[in-house]
Amino acid sequence: MTETTRAPLFTILFAALAAGAGNGISLVAYPWLALQHNGSALDASIVAMAGTLPLLAATLLAGTAVDYLGRRRVAMISDSLSALSVAAVPVIAWAFGAQAINVAVLAALAALGAFFDPAGITARQTMLPEAAQRAGWTLDRANGGYEAVFNLAYIVGPGVGGLLISTLGGIDTMWVTAASFVLSLLAVAVLRLEGAGTPDRAEMPRVWAGIVEGLKFVWRTPVLRALAFVDLTATGLYMPMESVLFPKYFTDRNEPAELGWVLVALSVGGLLGALGYAALSRLANRRTVMLTAVLVLGVSMTVIAFLPPLPIILVLCAIVGLVYGPIAPIYNYVMQTRAPAHLRGRVVGVMGSLAYAAGPIGLVVAGPLADAAGLHATFLALSLPMLVLGAVAIFLPALRHLDRGPVE
Repeated sequence: MTETTRAPLFTILFAALAAGAGNGISLVAYPWLALQHNGSALDASIVAMAGTLPLLAATLLAGTAVDYLGRRRVAMISDSLSALSVAAVPVIAWAFGAQAINVAVLAALAALGAFFDPAGITARQTMLPEAAQRAGWTLDRANGGYEAVFNLAYIVGPGVGGLLISTLGGIDTMWVTAASFVLSLLAVAVLRLEGAGTPDRAEMPRVWAGIVEGLKFVWRTPVLRALAFVDLTATGLYMPMESVLFPKYFTDRNEPAELGWVLVALSVGGLLGALGYAALSRLANRRTVMLTAVLVLGVSMTVIAFLPPLPIILVLCAIVGLVYGPIAPIYNYVMQTRAPAHLRGRVVGVMGSLAYAAGPIGLVVAGPLADAAGLHATFLALSLPMLVLGAVAIFLPALRHLDRGPVE
């Protein structure tokens, strides 16, 4: 009988915290560096899009890599390459001067980082069921804790990022980002957990056939297919607000710390929502929680579109995070309980890649629209379809499967 211990679970949570903090700093630093050139939202949109465009293919490949190479090994490789990609910013500036850090360079490095990150995220997520079992935790509790830690990382990351930019500057801030990925790498290096090592590849198909197998599994599972649709649409509408519109608004006002606080408010709400998910799951079913989140997100974004004073924006962002915090644990639970162990990485990868597919489209539209029509009109162009999405989701019958038990 396997000894009960929380060490593997807490190690995974620490690695997620460190890597997430690095990404949180980048979330502020990359757009800020791009906007420093001429203040154009289009430049910030290009960099943000470069940081999301590779995610579709990268997440598909990440899921297959996890199933083929092993969860622990892939997490370590991902952290190593992510650290190198962000450290390249100050290295290039040191070698060729700060003027070399232009929009093209930032876009290329953001794309590299985006290509490496999904593998680490997927690897850590797929280790949660075994880690939860070792800890004696329910899967809902482990997923809630994981997402709470991930949101905590985005409290630490953007907040620290805004402060570091105001003191060290955007370029040197990237050293801190690299150090965060190194901490995650070191944590995973000492992890010992069943199912985290190199899998038996004797009966696995070739890489492309493996990806197709994961895609077919998601398509043939109604609840996964419906979740993919909702997440893809919500991501495409929400991502430009965080990656382009808020950075544009606060850059125009020369308020980097305020941008950090807005992102912190989103993460604080998400942290509380994820922490409260285990208790909430006993009071409300998963479908109700998800529908409430999408509808409240649409309403909150609509109010934000009128650009009220900062305290009101902070409260609304906290509400957005609070209602949306439980959604990721629900997604994780469904993926982990519907997919067999040998397909788990590919199913997580497929679902993640589909969610990222709409991101570049939203960013391509949001940047030029913000420059041409203004932030108010662009916020409305994103928030009103979010309200429609919430109404449509009510009538999706597959979402009723969210409250069914695990499939053996």
